[in-house]
Amino acid sequence: MQELVCTTPFEWKYQESEKPSLQEDMAILKIKQVGICGTDLHAFEGTQPFFSYPRILGHEFVGEIVEISSGSNIPIGALVSVIPYFSCGKCVACRQGKTNCCQTLSVLGVHEDGAMREYLQVPVNALIYDEQLSLDEYTLLEPLSIGAHGVRRADIQKNDWVLVVGAGPIGLGVMEMARIAGGQVIALDVNAGRLAFSQEVLGIEYGIQVGQEDILARLKEITQGDMPQVIIDATGNKKAIDQSFQYMAHGGKYVLVGLQLDSIQFSHPEFHKREGTLMSSRNATRQDFEWVMECMKKGWIHTQDFITHRTPFKEVASNFASYLDPAQSVIKAVVTM
Repeated sequence: MQELVCTTPFEWKYQESEKPSLQEDMAILKIKQVGICGTDLHAFEGTQPFFSYPRILGHEFVGEIVEISSGSNIPIGALVSVIPYFSCGKCVACRQGKTNCCQTLSVLGVHEDGAMREYLQVPVNALIYDEQLSLDEYTLLEPLSIGAHGVRRADIQKNDWVLVVGAGPIGLGVMEMARIAGGQVIALDVNAGRLAFSQEVLGIEYGIQVGQEDILARLKEITQGDMPQVIIDATGNKKAIDQSFQYMAHGGKYVLVGLQLDSIQFSHPEFHKREGTLMSSRNATRQDFEWVMECMKKGWIHTQDFITHRTPFKEVASNFASYLDPAQSVIKAVVTM
């Protein structure tokens, strides 16, 4: 079978390897589509934490069951997605149901080779199956679950003002899930096109463009002086993360979905007087995947609009760098196998 390896930052290599042989409690998938996300882009650029080369990328994907261990009720030929975070089930986090932040977590496409290949073997207990989901819905399931987990961490209440910093694919997913949770969502981004997408396609009422408006003044105006009760960062940009502390309401919460390599800096007195809550949000749990699937089936998520670019597998190496170009207006790029 053919696979695509990111050998070093900015370098790709197509190579041949053996198709996997079925092992106990495992399933072999023929990969159908692979979504490209910020993790993959950062890995390509050499800025992804917890990463080593060479690596086969791809952790948001849909595959067709070609072989599966006995005892599973998922039929051969079924389309499935995968929870790509493999946990130990025994550590202190796993014992609390926080399998998304297991002490020895291994993530497909990050810590171990992912789905940019023709066939992939995965544990049966990681499979996500619902016969009502389409190919594209399965492909979008993982990134939207990342947003769902961040929103669940934030415990958004109805009519809370929610500032989502970053209108990339993960940020847009956060906006969708925050809107469904009842929040009044404000989008903040430097990219006018992505802000327009959030408003015109997702129905987000307020958008603020960095560098074009006085952010603090605009937030005070929108919230009538209250400021956002919830801020969720989806940029992974140090400057954006540090600056956003000042936008938080008294008694507010700040959730970091985005990840960057450096330290965080903020004014302790300003944070303290607000009695602010700072938390991270890593990956997602089966509960989040199942909630997103339910929202998809109810038609609450605009899945048909997220995928803006499709690239055949054989053209990924030559096209991948273009996904980083703002002029390409990429919301979600998908590799077709």
